[in-house]
Amino acid sequence: MKDIIEIEGGLVAGEGTFGVVVSRFNAIVGERLLAGAVHELRRHGVAAARIRVVHVPGAFELPVTAKTMAQSGQYAALIALGVVIRGGTPHFDFVAGACVNGLNQVALESKVPVALGVLTVDSLEQAMDRAGAKAGNKGTEAALCALEMADLLRRLRSP
Repeated sequence: MKDIIEIEGGLVAGEGTFGVVVSRFNAIVGERLLAGAVHELRRHGVAAARIRVVHVPGAFELPVTAKTMAQSGQYAALIALGVVIRGGTPHFDFVAGACVNGLNQVALESKVPVALGVLTVDSLEQAMDRAGAKAGNKGTEAALCALEMADLLRRLRSP
């Protein structure tokens, strides 16, 4: 075991720019997720000038926006934030599935980490709990993931 090399990312700001794409639909939740993410990035040393926030209409629009941002070559990592609340129709399944699958494809194809801070919940109460009330702030968690993954991929790409 002593000869094994282990690599993991740290919560390090590095030199890159962090992109945050946030849905305006259910904005009361999205804005709390955004505040948590930005606070965490700043707390870990990311200068305000290296944080770009892009607002989109809803969760369905997150993947195409994240893809455009990733393809620009400007970002060390992206953070996708939003909420899809289950209703009485299958609409939830289509939107949530397309959003999560699309964001996964962006990360795999672009090799830019995309931290998932999109809540898929049954009620507004559950969403609020996950946006800073009872269950922490998933925007904060997504920012931590973005920091760690950006650092990890930077280390893996270094000779």
